[in-house]
Amino acid sequence: MDKIYLNGMKFYGYHGVFPEENKLGQRFYVDLVLETDLSKASNSDDLNYTVNYADAYNSIKSIVEGTPRKLVETVAEEITKKMFQEFEIVDACTVKVTKPDPPIDGQYDSVAIEMKRERNE
Repeated sequence: MDKIYLNGMKFYGYHGVFPEENKLGQRFYVDLVLETDLSKASNSDDLNYTVNYADAYNSIKSIVEGTPRKLVETVAEEITKKMFQEFEIVDACTVKVTKPDPPIDGQYDSVAIEMKRERNE
């Protein structure tokens, strides 16, 4: 299976369980892997047989910068559903959502979740 990567996308959103997260917001990083067969696109040089990266980015942006959610798990699930909805050629989607600055005391680089969904689930 071929893969399309959109790495290190940066957004500002208002997701979290703490009131200050919903009020002040914070940075979110998103990495995406879409699995599909790219042979038709590569042999035809036709954008219609692949994923338009700009469209994918804008869809992800609308979710991360859109309606606040308590859990980044919910944000990630919404992203996977949107990728399957918008791009029929996608067979599997892996998304990683990172919060580099969550309001947690301690020393760490970030917290993140990663999920993989397949179209037939």
